[in-house]
Amino acid sequence: MLRFETAGESHGECLVATLTGLPAGVPVDIDAVNRELWRRQQGFGRGGRMKIETDRAEIVAGVRHSKTIGSPIAILIRNADWKNWTEALPVEDAVGGEDKKKPVTRPRPGHADLAGAIKYNFQDARYILERASARETAARVAVGALAKALLGEFGIRVLSHVVSVGPIWLERAVAWDEIAALSQRDQVLLGCVDAGIEARMKEVVDEAYRTGDTVGGVFEVVAHNVPPGLGSHIAWDTRLDGRLAQAIVSMQAVKGVEVGLASEGTAAFGSKVQDTIHYDKNARRFTRGANRAGGLEGGITNGQDILVRGLLKPISTLRRPLESVDLATREPALAAYERSDICVVPAAGVIGEAMVSIVLAQAFLEKFGGDSMTETRRNFEGYLDQVRNF
Repeated sequence: MLRFETAGESHGECLVATLTGLPAGVPVDIDAVNRELWRRQQGFGRGGRMKIETDRAEIVAGVRHSKTIGSPIAILIRNADWKNWTEALPVEDAVGGEDKKKPVTRPRPGHADLAGAIKYNFQDARYILERASARETAARVAVGALAKALLGEFGIRVLSHVVSVGPIWLERAVAWDEIAALSQRDQVLLGCVDAGIEARMKEVVDEAYRTGDTVGGVFEVVAHNVPPGLGSHIAWDTRLDGRLAQAIVSMQAVKGVEVGLASEGTAAFGSKVQDTIHYDKNARRFTRGANRAGGLEGGITNGQDILVRGLLKPISTLRRPLESVDLATREPALAAYERSDICVVPAAGVIGEAMVSIVLAQAFLEKFGGDSMTETRRNFEGYLDQVRNF
C-alpha cells in the first residue's frame, strides 16, 4: 500500500516526508520535484515567508541513480527561517530557555490555535500553530511530485487552475491544453487561464491588502488520461470520490470540496445532470456527452478527466486582527499576528494536485500492484487489453 507521512514545524529545522510503497524503477527527476515546490511558493498575495524560503527537496533514502529502489523514500526540506528560531524552538531545553520562547496566547479565530491548545493542554498555542501551519504542505507537494512521476509513466497527468478569487469567477469551460500551458509559466499571478478574469481577481487581492484582510477562492484539480476502473463501489472507504474529497479537505483552510459540477447539478433536473453514454465503433470505446460527473461514477473512474474543486476560505491570520481572548488573563484581546499571506489560492491548487496525485497513485497501485515497474506495466497493459476487448 502506498502511504506517506510528514513531520516538522513551520519554524523548525526542516520538514520531513516519508513515502512507502512505490515500486522499484520509477524515474525520479529532482529538478521536477523542485519545480513543484517552486510552483507552490508562487502567486500574487503571498507573504514574506516566501521571500525567505527557497524550497529544495533532499532525497536521502529510497532513490538511487535517479530511480526508486522499492524501499521507503525519505525527503528533507530545510527551513531557511530556522536560523531566526533556534533559541525559541530548541529540541533540548536550556537554562533561561523560557525567556527566549515566542509564546502565542491570543488565539486567532479560524485557526487551530484555541482548539489545539485545549486539546493538548497548552497555555501557549505556539506548538499548535507551528504544526497546523500550511508550511507543512511543502512536504506533501514533494511527495505528490513522486506520485506524479509514477502516474506520468502511464500517461496520467494532474494539474490545477484557479476558478475564483473572492467574488470573481471564471464562468466558462476550460480545456486541458489551457491548463497545461498555464503550468509551464515562469511567472504566476493568480493561476487563472483567462488573463482578463485574472486581472479582476488581482484587484480583489489588492483591496484585501489595503484593508489588512485576506481573501479565499476556489481551485480545480484536473487529472487527465485516467483509465476507467480505479476505485470501487463495494465499500464506503473504497469509493475514490470519497477518498479524493478527504484528501482535499485535509488541506489547511479548505472547507469544502466538489467533484464534477456538483453545485450546478443540485439546481437542475436529473435529465440535465447525467452524462449520456455513447459508443464509438471505429475507436471501439465508450464516450460521454459531457463530464458533469467529474470522471467518477459510483466511486469508480469512468475514463474521463477527473475534476475536483477545493473551496478555500480566507486564511485566518489577518494584519487587522479580529477579537479574541488572552489565554493567560482570559481578558478580551486582539488575535495574534504571525507573518502571513493575503491570498493562497494558486498555491492551494498545487497542493491539491499533490493530494489528488497521491490518492490516484494509491488507487492505481491497488489495482495494478507490482514490486517493480516492469510488473506494474505488465499488469496495466493487460488490463488495457481487457478494456479494449470489453
